[in-house]
Amino acid sequence: MSVAAPVTHVRWQKAYRIIRSIYPPVDLFEDIADPSDWEALASIESKSNPRVWEQIGRLDLLPPARRVSGPGASYLIAPFVHISTDRPGRFTDGSWGVYSAGQSEEVAIREVAHHHGRAMLASNEVRGWTSQFRTLVNRIDLDLHDVRDRVEFHAADSYAAPQMFAREMRASGSNGLLYRSVRSPGGECVAIFWPDLIPIPVQADHFDFHWDGARVDRVRNCRTGAILAL
Repeated sequence: MSVAAPVTHVRWQKAYRIIRSIYPPVDLFEDIADPSDWEALASIESKSNPRVWEQIGRLDLLPPARRVSGPGASYLIAPFVHISTDRPGRFTDGSWGVYSAGQSEEVAIREVAHHHGRAMLASNEVRGWTSQFRTLVNRIDLDLHDVRDRVEFHAADSYAAPQMFAREMRASGSNGLLYRSVRSPGGECVAIFWPDLIPIPVQADHFDFHWDGARVDRVRNCRTGAILAL
């Protein structure tokens, strides 16, 4: 068993999450239907749309009591049902979901740009302005386990220790973790373990990411045209 962390009440008026813009909302999550009926409704829908289960994701990983629905709910549900061990994170090995967000837009951008760059490098993508991302914003007002002083959880590319810790804390009933941003020094991030713990986010600005052949070196705000060098 890992050494437990102290609890800190995190109150951020705005928490920022960056996601790919290519993923559309899922109608089932946006509806007002009772979340406990989702499997039954999806089963009915799958008779005319065989790909419905692929679009919805792993509902079995999300107990009905932990689900949220209504306009914008897709953005909150997605990271908990669309998971893969091929896409692990600092506080998940890919077998459970985490809603990660930064305390500022720049923190969120730098975190995502790093990982997007690694994916682009692995697939040998052509240089240029490539993928577009959207910003999600909501509020954090929650008790979280504070691991900002745990050096072993903030290694640049080694996630074994934080993943093990997150697994244990999630199983013990933790709401999530507060940690230091590794890609944006001085910034902070949160990893929330269940979607019903935070408000449904609203969509904000879109960004284009520029790939220079080795890394994402800058991003462009689609609304203002402003460019942030990374």
